[in-house]
Amino acid sequence: QVQLQESGPGLVKPSQTLSLTCTVSGGSITKAYYVWSWIRQPPGKGLEWMGVIAYDGGTYYSPSLKSRISISRDTSKNQFSLQLSSVTPEDTAVYYCARGIPPDSWAQGTQVTVSS
Repeated sequence: QVQLQESGPGLVKPSQTLSLTCTVSGGSITKAYYVWSWIRQPPGKGLEWMGVIAYDGGTYYSPSLKSRISISRDTSKNQFSLQLSSVTPEDTAVYYCARGIPPDSWAQGTQVTVSS
């Protein structure tokens, strides 16, 4: 049974880069044909799909975030990471990593607040 756990700062200053890492256990991130997602939920709003990294390292991003987002991986640690640049308070949200589209396994979520 796969398990996912996010880690990273809970507070980021405006204009800085938000960085989160998802550690996966119970399954390899390189196993065909899984994809690994980042999803967020701003306060009072619905879920927003941000992007994925596939088992082969390919990445796909939401068009609305494409200029600011990067998803990478470290296969030796079975981790994948999110970087979101030039953040504003509108990027305040609970951030989730998950497996699949639609996701079949989710991490618990981590609150990230953008504030000076």
